[in-house]
Amino acid sequence: MLNICGCLVHAMPGLVPGVVSELGAMEGVEVHAEKDGRIVVTVEDTETTRASDQIMDMHKIAGVLTVTLTYHHFEPQDAADVAVPAL
Repeated sequence: MLNICGCLVHAMPGLVPGVVSELGAMEGVEVHAEKDGRIVVTVEDTETTRASDQIMDMHKIAGVLTVTLTYHHFEPQDAADVAVPAL
């Protein structure tokens, strides 16, 4: 299955570089942009971790003020092969 989340992470201004580094080191997490303490990340399920667990772990990073889920998409991995029922 495909499970992907987009999140906005707010970090304390003086601790942003460390937060970005720790986020980037997390399995299934990709940092896309950072400005003024706001960090845009995507989080995906991996073989060993769930995106929801990774998001909860983000709250434990020193300097993180908030983590907001801004986007979520879920579908079976073989969605292209799944027949759409006729109406």
